[in-house]
Amino acid sequence: MPKPITLLAFAAVALALGLAGCAAGAGAGSADVTGTWGTPDATGTPGLELKDDESVTGTDGCNRLVGTWSMNGDTIEFGTFASTLMACEGVDTWLNGASTATVDGSTMTIQDDGGDEIGTLQRTN
Repeated sequence: MPKPITLLAFAAVALALGLAGCAAGAGAGSADVTGTWGTPDATGTPGLELKDDESVTGTDGCNRLVGTWSMNGDTIEFGTFASTLMACEGVDTWLNGASTATVDGSTMTIQDDGGDEIGTLQRTN
């Protein structure tokens, strides 16, 4: 009976290698953008935390933001943000309009739905 066990072991290894290859290919050529950008825990300043599970949390400087993100080539695409609706005087809440972003080194440049740059965030971790 060693033959069926050997075939089963071979099939398991082949499956594992195939899945690992698919996972490696999914992000090939893209920088790791997960982590903290800006200062999402400070009041009055914008920031985002992009997590491995493609969820994103942060603040626009006034309101808490929660949503999703994904990579399309070298572009980060944000899903619609859910946010609190506090009114904060003197705080520019530009980050709530984020649609896409690109990363160059430690700078994330954020664009709105029209592709116009609306701001930047620096990597903090």
